Amino acid sequence: MSLSRTATGSTPVHTTPFVEIDRARWASLAPNMQNPLTDAEIVQLRGLGDRMDIAEVAEVYLPLSRLLSLYVANAKKLHDSTQSFLGESSARTPFVIGVAGSVAAGKSTVSRLLRELMARWPDTPRVELITTDGFLYPNEELERRGIMHRKGFPEAYDRRSLLRFITEVKSGADEVRAPFYSHMQYNIVPDASIVVRRPDVLIVEGLNVLQPALAGHLTIADLFDFSIYVDARTDDIAHWFEERFMALQRGAFSNPNSYFNVFAELSEQEARDKARYFWTEVNEPNLRENIRPTRARAKLVLRKERDHTVSKVLLRKI
Repeated sequence: MSLSRTATGSTPVHTTPFVEIDRARWASLAPNMQNPLTDAEIVQLRGLGDRMDIAEVAEVYLPLSRLLSLYVANAKKLHDSTQSFLGESSARTPFVIGVAGSVAAGKSTVSRLLRELMARWPDTPRVELITTDGFLYPNEELERRGIMHRKGFPEAYDRRSLLRFITEVKSGADEVRAPFYSHMQYNIVPDASIVVRRPDVLIVEGLNVLQPALAGHLTIADLFDFSIYVDARTDDIAHWFEERFMALQRGAFSNPNSYFNVFAELSEQEARDKARYFWTEVNEPNLRENIRPTRARAKLVLRKERDHTVSKVLLRKI
């Protein structure tokens, strides 16, 4: 956002590349769309601590899926027109959507929900979702480089392999494989992979997917047809992170195979102290230094309130 002056040269006004749309107006943009998801399906899709409900889907994500379907349809028209101009005939390549945001902001829920909604549109029955976790360096490599404490920061990812993966998908390769990341093991699983086979839409979800390129280089954001940033106040995200950590400490961490099993026997206060430590020493610096600065690069920003509901949508002007 910047300041400029009016025609009289006296009153400063705010200028922005985004159209800001409040929730009520956004919901009115798709008033007659039927929600294809049941309450049970929504519960399965939402992340730990997220309060996504059927009203949120109807008022926020159905209109978003409709907008995305329009972008996909127009990308197809542009492809067909370009092929006609060139006198060629080739298959349309996948439409790629990037979803960025902080740890605990809810970007995984948004991505899963969009995958299900977009698969219901007639032009995009095949929708795949990939997370950039699979392109983190294995823990052994992070330890070797001395950056295990910076897991999730841009330098912790094999960005060359991630770029190669997106490039192959975008080029229309029949089959592309991505490494598999286990949240239970907190590490890449050797000899396991996720296979993507020519989807209509590929959703790429991750902390740093909107990072700008180094001088003279290509970045994965350059290959996105659309990008979304899930935004919230830092204090709210910190609260969500702490509550999610507490829920995991009472649940998944108790699994003896969990990497975080060492935290299972902590008292409530000890667990909260540990969560706050992880937030202030790792996740908040990453948000402040690397993630939030990329927000303005998104084509659409979902602004969330403390209860996880979206209050505003910012859409980049065309």
